[in-house]
Amino acid sequence: MLNVSETQKLFAEKNIKFFMMSFVDMHGTPRAKLVPAECLADVAEGAAGFAGFAVDGVGQGPHDPDLSCVPIKDSSVFALPWKSGMAWIAGNLQMDGQNWDYCPRTILSRVLAEAGSKGFRFKLGVEPEFFLVERGESGAIKVADSGDYLAKPCYSQLALLRNSDFLTTLMTYMNELGYGVYQNDHEDANGQFEVNWRYADALKTADQVAFFKFMVKALAEERGLIATFMPKPFRNLTGNGAHMHMSLWDIEGKDNLFLDKNNQRGLSSIAWAFMGGILAHAKALCALTSPSVNSFKRFGARTARSGATWAPVFVTHGGNNRTMMIRVPAPGRIEYRTADGSNNPYLAAAGVLAAGLDGISRGLDPGESRDGNLFLLSPSEGMEQGMEQVPHNLGQALDELEKDDVLCNALGSDYAQAYLAAKRDEWYSYLDATSASVSQWEVDKYL
Repeated sequence: MLNVSETQKLFAEKNIKFFMMSFVDMHGTPRAKLVPAECLADVAEGAAGFAGFAVDGVGQGPHDPDLSCVPIKDSSVFALPWKSGMAWIAGNLQMDGQNWDYCPRTILSRVLAEAGSKGFRFKLGVEPEFFLVERGESGAIKVADSGDYLAKPCYSQLALLRNSDFLTTLMTYMNELGYGVYQNDHEDANGQFEVNWRYADALKTADQVAFFKFMVKALAEERGLIATFMPKPFRNLTGNGAHMHMSLWDIEGKDNLFLDKNNQRGLSSIAWAFMGGILAHAKALCALTSPSVNSFKRFGARTARSGATWAPVFVTHGGNNRTMMIRVPAPGRIEYRTADGSNNPYLAAAGVLAAGLDGISRGLDPGESRDGNLFLLSPSEGMEQGMEQVPHNLGQALDELEKDDVLCNALGSDYAQAYLAAKRDEWYSYLDATSASVSQWEVDKYL
């Protein structure tokens, strides 16, 4: 259970009058109840009830009793810097005091416990990218900054200056909450930004990502803007990734078990086997780390105005090379580049960790290291060189997940089936919505 007395002390220091008791649904969408601060002890005992059927993907029908959202020992507690007197607490879903198997935060906690039983502590840093946009009179979205029009806008100093009020406010708030922000930049697309903060234990990082997305959207709304983490909101611009930097440590968190300065690229044998596991499960992982219809429009897109999508197409690893699925940016850590802003941070972290642990248990070899610019290769050229491709669409990724016992077991068999069903509904809905339309390409090709 959450340390109620310590949290009450924080509430008193910050003059907190209300708090949001929050969890995320299957799709990573935040859900909450607004609770008076004096009811914290009751909520810690399970008083924040939710009708589960009203939320997608929590395994309930309209006839089922309430689920409780409960703050537990490792729950993050943040005072909202932009909303005086209010706080946010990450919670776990429970039923009658028992963990609920359809809770994403509980799923990650379970995989972390498995890692702990093997002597590992999983540390994670995530780099979520987002656009600031607005709607025009027609309803279509456009980049909010009219001065942001360069063909290659990455690191644009003037664009940073024009948006500095939003960005510096965001970073100030994040550091007030202990994120440890160390830089922010204008990314490769017009109107696109990224904030980098200090890595941490995976559950803490997942909480931070969930709150970060909520905070960015809220601050944008206050300014009449829309912040979106949608993977590919514009056909001609680079999409939003959420790259994951990871390492395994000893249980005390003192020794980085991925680090071996005497080995290739500064990675230990444990790190290479972990990498082998991710690559072995790479296609199925896409269903968790790039889980939307729109996600797959990042992969292989050749229309990015800047000249690159920065999204990997092939299941590969290499050195400090951003065209790879797994990059080694520095000794002692690896970066998984297939994740995007539409994923549930708890499920994405659970998936990569389960895959990596499987690689360690089986002593998997990640295979040949690649080099060069893989974005220049066509799918057939990559296949000729022995490279596998990421799935072409969400439907293919779900087929891969369904036959991946390691990832389905990590999710829990019932949750895996619910996830597959919900995501297939999403995929079929997209097909139904688009199958009747006829594109200009079809007219030009077949008329």
